[in-house]
Amino acid sequence: MKLVDLSLPMPARENGRETVATKTLRIGSGDGSYHGMIYDFSFGSMAGTYLDLPGHIAETTDGADALNFPPEKLFRVPATVIHLDKNSGDGPVSSEELETACGRKGATPALVINALGPKRFDAIEERSVYLAQDAVSWIIASGVRLLVSDIYESKAIEGVFFRLFARGIATVCHPVNLHLLKKNETRITVSFLSFAGVTQIPCRVLAEIDE
Repeated sequence: MKLVDLSLPMPARENGRETVATKTLRIGSGDGSYHGMIYDFSFGSMAGTYLDLPGHIAETTDGADALNFPPEKLFRVPATVIHLDKNSGDGPVSSEELETACGRKGATPALVINALGPKRFDAIEERSVYLAQDAVSWIIASGVRLLVSDIYESKAIEGVFFRLFARGIATVCHPVNLHLLKKNETRITVSFLSFAGVTQIPCRVLAEIDE
């Protein structure tokens, strides 16, 4: 088994300031002393690759947060992988396109949409490729509970996240390396720190590849 990291590294700077400040602390005395490295972090909940739980929108909250969300629901979750190769400005991705590219024999609890082929989400004009409303309906009807995708909303903000969250579907935003998942099935693990009350949080996302 091989692991593919679908996570962006955390940014060194955000909003013009460093996200990590390093301090050196001398511990002990004499020949037994050493220097410990201590870090102060400062970044937003959308830094790097991040997880959105339904409670990210107040109207769709189900009470789950980064402390009480069951970890087994994000550990080695079977996922279907859909590959497209859209270019900047291509507009909406339809349910028909997802269905045609799916190749799924049965439902899985997670879905990975690689709409942009080898391109990263930030290699195209922002929100110029997005999920059409019928595509969102198709995703909801498939019964998934976790969506990892390099596209979501259009510039018009048409309620993609609202509809997904209202049906209890958590989302992973700004994943990378999706094109490395050559097969149409994988297992996804999403990990993050435990924070009470937090419903949007940077995360690490790993996909399994059978060799």
